[in-house]
Amino acid sequence: MPQTIPFTKGHGTGNDFVLIADPDGALDLSDDHVAILCDRHFGIGADGILRVVRSTALPEGAATPDAEWFMDYRNADGSAAEMCGNGIRVFLRYLLDTQLAALADGETILIGTRNGALPMTRSELGFEVDLGAFRVESSETLVRARGLPVQRPGLGVDVGNPHVVVALPTDLELDGLDLTVVPHLQPEPPDGANVEFVVPADPLVRGGVGSIRMRVFERGVGETLSCGTGVAAAALAVREWAGPAAPDRWSVDVPGGTLGVRVAPVGGIPHVLLSGPATLVYSGEVTLA
Repeated sequence: MPQTIPFTKGHGTGNDFVLIADPDGALDLSDDHVAILCDRHFGIGADGILRVVRSTALPEGAATPDAEWFMDYRNADGSAAEMCGNGIRVFLRYLLDTQLAALADGETILIGTRNGALPMTRSELGFEVDLGAFRVESSETLVRARGLPVQRPGLGVDVGNPHVVVALPTDLELDGLDLTVVPHLQPEPPDGANVEFVVPADPLVRGGVGSIRMRVFERGVGETLSCGTGVAAAALAVREWAGPAAPDRWSVDVPGGTLGVRVAPVGGIPHVLLSGPATLVYSGEVTLA
């Protein structure tokens, strides 16, 4: 039987989402439901779905007890993902604007994800999320993409979800990529990976802040205007390549805007933090068959 549900459309630097409030966890969104809602011709159009659900309403083992609200993030093809750096800021904006939560300056709120409960604060760019500890892989992955004259080595970076970062020498090569075609990774990661292509600024560091430009192919979605965790992974990869003198603060330009990344110790362990804006665009109702 068709069901009509309210929704809100939002984005973080052009990475757009459909938000659906389901505080009691009563809504069963199939992969097909998600795919049609995200379809830009036959649905609302988005890079993914953010289901707003109370952690206590989740099945045993999936809940994040320290966080009242859980971000159930699904890619545009319906597949579940561990985290979304842009999505979590839009998720928090929705909680605040609908008065489901409150966050004063200087306070911290925990948001539940499949990568655990992540702390968020307000920042100069909008909101900042602590993505937690990260891992830079020791081995390289060869990457082929349409528009690249030769395959390039990519560095694996895990920030709660998997990424492969490829350095390119010029903006011309970055702009010439055709990311309507899925990049080929060798070896292919077991769960796939987002692929980031980056060009470092010249000079790389100004005023203690590193700068790079990036495009991204997101698994389960395609090219997006921005990818928050991809921005963090790209900054971490360039920081690794730059060596011990590399800065801990980064500015990353993506087609949808600019995001900030910083590395800071938390409990003696380096964490990566992502900051940027979040915007709610409009609300409406949609009928699910």
